[in-house]
This record gives sequence, C-alpha cells and structure tokens, in this order.
Amino acid sequence: MAEYQTIRTAAGSRAAQIDEGLRAHMNKVYGTMSVGMLLTFAVAWAVGTSPALLSMFRDPITLSPNILGWIVMFAPLAMVFGFGAAINRLSAAGAQLFFYAFASVMGLSLAWIFKAFTGISIAQVFLVTSISFAGLSLWGYTTKKDISGWGSFLIMGVIGLVVASIINIFLGSPAIHFAVSILGLLIFAGLTAYDTQNIKNTYLQHAHSGDSEWLGKAAIMGALSLYMDFINMFMFLLQFLGNRE
Repeated sequence: MAEYQTIRTAAGSRAAQIDEGLRAHMNKVYGTMSVGMLLTFAVAWAVGTSPALLSMFRDPITLSPNILGWIVMFAPLAMVFGFGAAINRLSAAGAQLFFYAFASVMGLSLAWIFKAFTGISIAQVFLVTSISFAGLSLWGYTTKKDISGWGSFLIMGVIGLVVASIINIFLGSPAIHFAVSILGLLIFAGLTAYDTQNIKNTYLQHAHSGDSEWLGKAAIMGALSLYMDFINMFMFLLQFLGNRE
C-alpha cells in the first residue's frame, strides 16, 4: 500500500511539473509572438508615416509597389520557407533572432496600410483582431475536442489563398478579392485554434525528453505560427472594417 502511495505521489508530482512547464512554454510562445507583433507594427508605422521612406517601396500616390516593393512583399514568404528548412541547424537563440528579423521585414511589407487607412481604423481593427484571436486561441488550448484533423484542410486552403491572391494581382477582380478575404478570415480563424492545440500537444509529447534547446526552438516555431495567424486575420479584417484615407 505504501509503495502504491509512493508511485501515486510521484506521478502526481510529475504531472504538476509538466503542467508548470506547459504554462511556461505557452507564456514564451505568446511572449515571443507579442514582441514580434510590436516590431512589425513599429516598423510599419515608422515607414508608412514617412513619405520619404514609403516612396522607396511604393508610389506615394497610387501605392503601387516598385521593384523593391515587390521584393519586400514576397520576402516574408521566402523567409518562412527558409526558416522551416534551417530550423534544425539553428540554435534556439538563432531561431529567435531570425523570427525578429522576419517580423521586421513583415513590417516593411505592411507599411502601406498607414497610408491607405486611417490610424483610428487600424487601431480599431487591431483591437477586434486581438479579442478574436484571444478567444480562438483560448478555445484551442482548453477544448477537449481533437481538432488535429483540421490541419490538412486548412493548409490546402492557405495554398489556395496564396495562388488566388497572386492571380488576382494581375486580374484585379473585386469578386475574387472579396471571396479571398472571406475565406482567408475563416481559414486563419481555424488555424488559430488548430495551431494553439498543436503547440500544446507537441509540448506534452516531448516534455519528458528534457531537451531545453529543442523546446526553445519549438516555442519560436509556435510563436511564428500564431503570429502568421494573427497578421492574416488582421489584414483580412482590415479589408472589411478599415476606413480608407
């Protein structure tokens, strides 16, 4: 009986350690993501409110991108693929530095919104996005429902959005733009819940390993996933709720 009680106590202690570790892991994910968001909007604001800086990337009147603007527009996508390929060769500190560099480049690509939309509407959409994101992420973290099956459908949806968006750059169809915005908002809302649950489950599956370096990089990858979900939800909502200058 005493032996059983010892085993039970040890199991309870181990479970408590895992719960504490999970909370610390999720705090690091959200903290890293938040710093990335601050970097993105700081860079976007600094460039978007400076006609001289913005003109380096876009026409100050039409906001059409020049060659450098096109490079900046697609650079974040290239960096995401590069990050995924290089993550195993990077240290946790290197992965974090890469993420912050990515967030800064994303700020350059989004700078035009401070010229196209009023500052008040950008702040309002950011608040709406933050509340929506928090609710979806909390649901993904707390739900007992396994939503891992959503992954393949959501990723296929993202690929379809990217293809449709690139095509519509040349077509300029309002109908395609509206459809992409609606579907994009729904897809990234789903990804917010899915990615949160996936980050939680990934930690629980590897918590016993005690590999702090791997867990550190996993937190950065999780922050990147949620960051992308937030940015895309924000941009799609801005198309619907933002007031243009």
